[in-house]
Amino acid sequence: MEQHAPEEGNRLARQLDWNLLRTFIAIVQEGGITAAANRLLLKQPTVSNALKRLEDRLGKRLIDRGPGRFRVTDAGETLFREAIEIQGSIARIATAVRDIDDAVRGEVSIGLASHVVYPPFDRALGRFSNRHPLARFVLSVATSSEVQGWVLEKRASFGICLVHQRHPRLDYTHLYREGFGFFCGPDHRFFGREDLTLEDLRGEPSVSFGTDQLNDALRPVALLRAQIGMEDTIRATSPHLEEVRRLIIAGVGIGPLPIHVVAREERDGLLWRLPPHDAPPAIDIFLVTNPKTRLNRAEEGFIAMLRADAAALPLAARTYPAVG
Repeated sequence: MEQHAPEEGNRLARQLDWNLLRTFIAIVQEGGITAAANRLLLKQPTVSNALKRLEDRLGKRLIDRGPGRFRVTDAGETLFREAIEIQGSIARIATAVRDIDDAVRGEVSIGLASHVVYPPFDRALGRFSNRHPLARFVLSVATSSEVQGWVLEKRASFGICLVHQRHPRLDYTHLYREGFGFFCGPDHRFFGREDLTLEDLRGEPSVSFGTDQLNDALRPVALLRAQIGMEDTIRATSPHLEEVRRLIIAGVGIGPLPIHVVAREERDGLLWRLPPHDAPPAIDIFLVTNPKTRLNRAEEGFIAMLRADAAALPLAARTYPAVG
């Protein structure tokens, strides 16, 4: 029975050794068995045997050779063109696989507490994105407790937030420290006054964060509020910094804000810093990760970058506003 061409082609594909084609390419390019053997660092009989095996496998004479005679047959010319293309395809496959191995790709899902302002984080975002353009960032803002929940549930690659109680199944890296100050808006009677003391703030209507409690993340702020006697003066709360800032500027009450975060509003005359001016309450911000989360290369690389950047800076350089 006559064998169909596709079946014959499949058989040849299964049986053909790429090394035979590689040897044949060298023979044609070098114009002889001896020169090809020298190029391939093989013995001449080995190269001659490879050519014979290839011709036997194909059932075609590829090189017309004899004393002083070397000519590539029509079948040999056709095979040479196809073999060169195959060789190029193999080289492209190697390059493609290498690029896949080297490329850092994947989605990095970041949970952030309201209005995280940490310059090394911003620089890392730009640096990592430029270095690894196939990586993709997704940033989501929530309360600090929600951020930790996302990380625990593996819904976020990592979180950056305040921490009241550390969860035993999460890891924590101290990123930076921010000082909180009390502020009032431009219509408040305290605005522009430099002669105020803590005693002047006693009983003053105020606004704050929901975590401004003695048993929560803003405990240092709550302690100062208790010291001043402002425990029962809160008129409004919000979990988001932007809204607490809005309440203060609108004149609902005085309230605490991270000093470095609202530096521009202070310069623009929208906020006025109130006592205490020395040793403001300090709050620590952490990088929160879940060691059980299986991370892609982008997540691994970016977390490693943030940790390395933090480790390279002393705490004083990661404290805002700057101390000393």
